[in-house]
Amino acid sequence: MLSSKLKHIKLILASASPRRQDFFKSLALDYEIRLKPVDEIYPPHLTHSEISDYLAQLKAQPFLNELKTNELLITSDTIVWHNNIALGKPKNKEEAIEMISVLSNSSHDVITSMCFTQTTKQIVVHDVTKVTFKALTKDEIHYYVDTFLPLDKAGAYGIQEWIGAIGV
Repeated sequence: MLSSKLKHIKLILASASPRRQDFFKSLALDYEIRLKPVDEIYPPHLTHSEISDYLAQLKAQPFLNELKTNELLITSDTIVWHNNIALGKPKNKEEAIEMISVLSNSSHDVITSMCFTQTTKQIVVHDVTKVTFKALTKDEIHYYVDTFLPLDKAGAYGIQEWIGAIGV
């Protein structure tokens, strides 16, 4: 079992994301949540998974000097990559509507990177999922943004929500 392999390791999830916290709960592992603010700014020359890899590592930086040898810090980042542009979290409803409108009737990559950090080692992995949206109407886009308020989600949507059922 995974829990027996990790019995001497203290897992630390550095994420305020309810979805990531729910995922960890589903694993039935003991973990602690620790949060530190980070400006999620990346160098402009980075592209695609380089961006999410960089941001996942960046989120680990504030914890480096306080980790104990038995602790494993887990940080992550998700971006949406569409037409060579990274879409992060929208700043407001208008930007969310604009993002979903751009994604409508096209394909994009959803990239999630995870950074596993211990006192002597750091590993970054990522996964890329290709998502295709059908042509969404303005009414569908406005309904989704007004009802689900996806301001905390990269690309302004959560595939597990209504839009994933009707639009993907």
